[in-house]
Amino acid sequence: MGIANKEAIKQFQLLMEEVDEPLKNTFENVHQGYPDETFMRFLKARDLNVGKAHKMLIDCLQWRIQSEIDNILAKPIIPTDLYRAVRDSQLMGLSGYSKEGLPVIAVGLGLSTFDKASVNYYVQSHIQMNEYRDRVVLPSATKKYGQYIGTCVKVLDMTGLRLSALNQIKLLTVISTIDDLNYPEKTDTYFVVNVPYIFSACWKVVKPLLQERTRRKIQVLQGCGRDELLKIMDYASLPHFCRKEGSGSSRHSENGHTNNCFSFDHPFHQELYNFVKQQAVLRESVAPLKQGSFHVNFPETDHEGADIAKTIETEFHKFGNQNGLTKSLNGLRVNGA
Repeated sequence: MGIANKEAIKQFQLLMEEVDEPLKNTFENVHQGYPDETFMRFLKARDLNVGKAHKMLIDCLQWRIQSEIDNILAKPIIPTDLYRAVRDSQLMGLSGYSKEGLPVIAVGLGLSTFDKASVNYYVQSHIQMNEYRDRVVLPSATKKYGQYIGTCVKVLDMTGLRLSALNQIKLLTVISTIDDLNYPEKTDTYFVVNVPYIFSACWKVVKPLLQERTRRKIQVLQGCGRDELLKIMDYASLPHFCRKEGSGSSRHSENGHTNNCFSFDHPFHQELYNFVKQQAVLRESVAPLKQGSFHVNFPETDHEGADIAKTIETEFHKFGNQNGLTKSLNGLRVNGA
C-alpha cells in the first residue's frame, strides 16, 4: 500500500471517529474487523478523494440504518415455495472458490426472468446474498486461506439472452445501483460467457460508457469460457454452465447434490436459507416472524447507470428492427414496478 493511500486512510479514519454511534455500529457489520481495507474500497470507488469517499460511506451507513440491513439476515422469504420460485427466476449462486480463495459467484443473466415474485423479494434476496457473502462467506475464506479475502469473482452467463430482457432493465439497474453505492469494489473480475450476438452488439456501445476501473474488471470469454476459467479455479468450482457436460440449465447431480448452483437444492442456498431461518428464530422473541417482503429503500439511479440502461434499450430495439422483430417489441416496456 502506497504512502498516499495510507495517508488517505488515516484522514478517512479521523473523519469516521466523529460520526454518531449508530453509524459506527452498522459500520462494524460492513468492515467485519477490517476497517482499513473497507476505507480503501470506498476510496477506490471515488478515485481516492477522501471527502467523496467519506460521503459515500456515510450515505451507505444511513441507508443500512433506514432499511434495517443489519437485520436482513434474520428475515427469511417465506413460505419456502416462494423462495424456491425466487431462486428459479433470479439465477445466482456460489459455485466454489478460485485458487486464491476468492468466492466464485455465478449469475445467469440470460435466463433470469424475475417474474415469480414482486420486485421487493428479488431485491431482498440479492441483498441477503450480499450480506451473507460479506458476513459469513468472506470471513470464512479469510480464515481458511490465512489471508484477508474481501472480494469475489463473478461469472456472468448470457445463455438465453433475448429481447424480452428489456422488461427487467429497471430492476437490474436498481440492483446494480444498490451494489455500486453500498457494496463498492467487492468484485475483483467479471467473466462473461456464452455470449450471443445481441450481447456483443450491446457491449460495443456500452463499454465506452463505463468507468475505466470497471472496464478493466470485465473479461468477455469465448464460448463457455471453460479453458480460461480453469486457469484461476479448479474444475469443481466451475459454474455448471461452463462445463461441457453441464452447460445451459443442466441440473445433473453428483454425490446426491445438484451441481446447478442456481438451484434452491444446491448446498450454498440450503446453507444460506437455513442460516437466515436460524437468525430469525433467535430474534423471534423480540419481534414475531411475519410473512411478507422486506422493503428496502431503493437508491436513485446514478447518471451513468441511467445512460447505460437507456443505451441497452436503444440497442435492443435496433437489433429487433434489423432482424425483423419489430412486432415482437410492441408493448415491450421497461419494468417500472
